[in-house]
Amino acid sequence: MAYKLLALDVDGTLVRRDGTIHEDDQRAIQRLKATGVPVTIATGRLYSGTRHVARSIGVTGPLACVDGSHIVDAEGSKHHHVRTLSGAAASTLKRVVSRHQPACFLFAEDAIVYDAVGEPFAPYVKTWSPSLQCVERVSSHPSWEHEAGVMALVAVGSEAQIRDAEAEIRAELDERAFVASFPVSRAQSTYGMVVRAAGSTKGTAVTWMAAYYGCSVDEVVVVGDWINDVPMFQTAGRSFAMMQAPEPVKRAATDTLGAHGDLGGGVAEAIRRAFDV
Repeated sequence: MAYKLLALDVDGTLVRRDGTIHEDDQRAIQRLKATGVPVTIATGRLYSGTRHVARSIGVTGPLACVDGSHIVDAEGSKHHHVRTLSGAAASTLKRVVSRHQPACFLFAEDAIVYDAVGEPFAPYVKTWSPSLQCVERVSSHPSWEHEAGVMALVAVGSEAQIRDAEAEIRAELDERAFVASFPVSRAQSTYGMVVRAAGSTKGTAVTWMAAYYGCSVDEVVVVGDWINDVPMFQTAGRSFAMMQAPEPVKRAATDTLGAHGDLGGGVAEAIRRAFDV
């Protein structure tokens, strides 16, 4: 198979924990681009937390942000696709999280809004965007009612808080929202939850990107390391999971890499194996 497009996850794949990109990955991307194969990004980050990464590897075309909910040109000149929670759905989400009171981070208008309850977790959340706004109360922020809607919500709390809120959101928003919860490995007995509008995933983003670049999804190679990468693994013709990826994520990929995301080098390895570059 002569693959025609490469789509990369950011955190734990392209960007290491210290925020840098391995030199081998950087050089491999430039070699691949020199052959005429475009490179793009598919990430859970907001655009404000993604564009500098795209620029650092020379990506100028569309980027898939917030797990495919926002597809926007790397220079921000054109927004191709936006899917948010708005109106009654946003109001319901606000009501549920206000009742269970986890620390909340509201992704809205390309910034992250939080309050004092979320302060301990802000250093972790800021990887999604450098545009953080600390407000008196997240629940009172006008973004909930803004016509642009809420791009996503990240909540952090005890397992009981998150599990109960997740169950209620699923029951009340049903097919209108995507909800996922997970243990926060760096904090014992702490759980996280991501909520965003249903219908967009990294898989739908790969399908959109393939059409944009004039190839089939079978001609796309993707690289990632986490559960939000599984939809693009299931869509693309060839998929690489980083060494540290959870076992279910590895099983969803066609290939597993020997490189760990903390050290880097996985993107270069994937490019060598898929493109022979």
